[in-house]
Amino acid sequence: MTLRAARDSDVEMARELSEDPYVPLIGTLPAHGTREDLMAWVRRQQGRHAEGTGFAFTITDADDTPVGHCGLWLRNLHQGRASAGYAITPSARGRGLAADALNALTRFGWSLEGLHRIELFIEPWNTASVRTAERAGYVREGLLCSHQEIGGRRRDMLLYAAVRP
Repeated sequence: MTLRAARDSDVEMARELSEDPYVPLIGTLPAHGTREDLMAWVRRQQGRHAEGTGFAFTITDADDTPVGHCGLWLRNLHQGRASAGYAITPSARGRGLAADALNALTRFGWSLEGLHRIELFIEPWNTASVRTAERAGYVREGLLCSHQEIGGRRRDMLLYAAVRP
């Protein structure tokens, strides 16, 4: 597994993620997007660092096949915090790639001056994501009630965090 910058050729990976019933609800990827919609999403990922919002990466397997996406979002970097997110295509799930990607993303995060804490927000029902967070060394800190709107409903979120060693 590696993390690399998004490429135009990642549009097929974006298509598979856009067909997932949950992934488009929690980010900017359009559900069932057209090729043009998905290419626009890939290009937005390519510009995340330049616009100052964070770092977006494509997750690839050992053959450099795109299998997912992750990001480190820096809206709260001035307070020493960032948040992270990850998604693996349905066809590549169950192989530990999300935990490996989150480990790599976290190591990358510690290279940023002033970053002391990386947070994950996970819906309580999402046991696969909870396992991913825990495998990557994140610690559950609590339950945030009615924390975030997803799919038009307020949702509880588990807060997981990693703190700079």
